[in-house]
Amino acid sequence: MTHDTITLDGMTLWESICARAAATPDKRMAIDEADRTMTFGEYRDRCEVAAAGFHDLGVSAGTPVSWILPSTFESMILAGALARLGARQNPILPLYRHREVGFIVAQSTAEVIVVPPAIRDFDSAQMARDVAADNATVRHVIVVDPDLPAGDPATLPPAAGSSTDIAWLFYSSGTTADPKGALHTDASISAASDGMQSGCHIGPDDKSAVVFPITHVGGLVWLFNAMHTGVELLMVEAYNPATTPGWLSDHGCTCAGAGTVFFMGYLAAQRALPDGERLLANVRIFNGGGAPKPPTLHGELMDVFGAPLLNGWGLTEAPINTMAAVDDPDEKLALTEGRAVPGTQLRTVIDGRVLAAGEEGELQVKGPQVCVGYLDSSLDDDAFTDGWFRTGDLGVIDDDGFVVITGRLKDVIIRKGENISAKEVEDLVHTHPKVAEVAVVGVPDDERGELAVAVVVTAGDTPISHDELVAHLAESALSKHKYPERLELVEALPRNPTGKILKKDLRKLFGED
Repeated sequence: MTHDTITLDGMTLWESICARAAATPDKRMAIDEADRTMTFGEYRDRCEVAAAGFHDLGVSAGTPVSWILPSTFESMILAGALARLGARQNPILPLYRHREVGFIVAQSTAEVIVVPPAIRDFDSAQMARDVAADNATVRHVIVVDPDLPAGDPATLPPAAGSSTDIAWLFYSSGTTADPKGALHTDASISAASDGMQSGCHIGPDDKSAVVFPITHVGGLVWLFNAMHTGVELLMVEAYNPATTPGWLSDHGCTCAGAGTVFFMGYLAAQRALPDGERLLANVRIFNGGGAPKPPTLHGELMDVFGAPLLNGWGLTEAPINTMAAVDDPDEKLALTEGRAVPGTQLRTVIDGRVLAAGEEGELQVKGPQVCVGYLDSSLDDDAFTDGWFRTGDLGVIDDDGFVVITGRLKDVIIRKGENISAKEVEDLVHTHPKVAEVAVVGVPDDERGELAVAVVVTAGDTPISHDELVAHLAESALSKHKYPERLELVEALPRNPTGKILKKDLRKLFGED
């Protein structure tokens, strides 16, 4: 073991926190927008103080704790404190409100809910109290304003547990159904960190942007990676396109995550600067995933910043199944999501038939990062086939093992019995110079079954017309039956905090008329 890299194999999160603090106690772990800093040694110590405070409230090994906090020092300390106690952690995305949080707390039988006073303009503390009133299992609502509970670390019991114990419960954002709770272990989240590391080659001199909710599974992957590599985390409580890129630049960001909407924001911020002014001068990679990317994005980032786009592909249930690598060819970086990370097997399947390279099918995965199963075990039979997790994503694995995501099984528009891949149309529409962003959705239609609607954010002052859109697609040799019948112009596409477009909102909005 070196002071730079710690092998986390077999370690619990708490063991890795202690190992990192012992190896590099004075190395800076994080900085936030208020210029607070924290070393790895300070992090371990603050986790123990908070753990003692929660222990005084009755939290111990296996206690279910639901928490909603933004990407702050307190959220990382809470995660470490609960790991010290061996509690079962349930980080909840901050976009969830009463209905989703109430469902999650009830299903998970949470005994403690931890929230900030407010999430932007929303009274999250009152929401937590309302949810607690409806759930007899909840014993405490902790409002972090601004401090976590504190106690004497000398009162703590010995740390116990294994890296294969159920330690995490993450809920997928779902579609119109209730969210699904995926059970993870420290080992599975650590394996996801290893997968990210295999392509990004993160080191102790790196400074990584944490601009998305830490309660997303990817946020905790970064916490594990910090223990593994000693990377410094640049903590952004709420991404602001006007100020965040500059703040990251001023603090020497080298790994500029975390998804398509953020990458496009960095490009817009650079292009708004006067000639000669350089944003993100230290950036070496744009790392991320979680949302489709335009095929031109890698080239734009290389042209403007001289740094590659390293996208990965994963889900809440199976984070980081593939990862692009710094030495992959430009064409692969632009058009694929990289190859399977070490220890992971991938295959494409249609109607129970395993497909050959180059054939489109549902992507299925086996690997150490895959969740143990769902909290509602009745969902497992549909989700797993002979040990393979069914991702619901459509894709192609090429002859070299690179993966192209072509859509979702549920993101196929069926028009007069013919299947239309929304992503195929989106990629072509996006190449028009008047289009900044696009989402293509299917809405009900009495005659066709479904019709395709292109929802577009305009680039520049002159909006694209439907005739221009059709003419552009005709030049691409796209089959006519795939042309969108309708064009809708919007100022912005609805997204969740990780940048994923909320197509269910668009279907509801444009499917009602």
